[in-house]
Amino acid sequence: MTAPIRVLICEDQALIRAGYVAIFNAQPDMEVVGEAADGPAGLEAAQLLEPDVIVMDIRMPLMDGIEVTKRLAGAGAANPAKILVITTFNVDEYVYAALRAGASGFLLKDSPPDELINGVRTIARGESLLAPAVTRTLIGQFAERIRPTAGAPSRQVLEVLAPREREVLGLIAKGLSNVEIAAELVISAETVKTYVSRILTKLDLRDRVQAVVLAYRTGLVEVHD
Repeated sequence: MTAPIRVLICEDQALIRAGYVAIFNAQPDMEVVGEAADGPAGLEAAQLLEPDVIVMDIRMPLMDGIEVTKRLAGAGAANPAKILVITTFNVDEYVYAALRAGASGFLLKDSPPDELINGVRTIARGESLLAPAVTRTLIGQFAERIRPTAGAPSRQVLEVLAPREREVLGLIAKGLSNVEIAAELVISAETVKTYVSRILTKLDLRDRVQAVVLAYRTGLVEVHD
């Protein structure tokens, strides 16, 4: 039998935390291995338990979820954790910061249970969870902050990509799904999936989220696009 997905819950509100525990433990392929009500406790639990996925609230006492995410999944992390950030639409700025800190994706707190369950499974597989519509929202609000600046990655880092791969990367950054990219380029969705995999491998990126940020920071995609 396949081992269950080990989940750590970092949420300061006891009632919400209990709801997450009940939802995940009711799944045959999941197991809640720990809970934390504040940032430092979440950091300690993550390092001790090494869960497969961490469900992280942004606003927590003592240390917010962004800082915890940065320490567990940021550039300096030896073994980056897979973190699903839970947030609300009125804190989009925090979402952006969390994604830059290393989160694998995010969902809204009012998401139905099946979306939450699917989100954990998606991130456990090593994929990112950033719906195209949400990508477009974030780009619309925060692309100005990730445009090319002094110290940003050079456009030369993209030279390892073939022309078609650069084209696919640009469409990813504009918020298109694999199916939409396939329609745009008149190729199959499976072919797009292959291109995406090659792009991530060649650029040493963890997921689609990092690909979007890199596309803007290198100037491959402009804000007005």
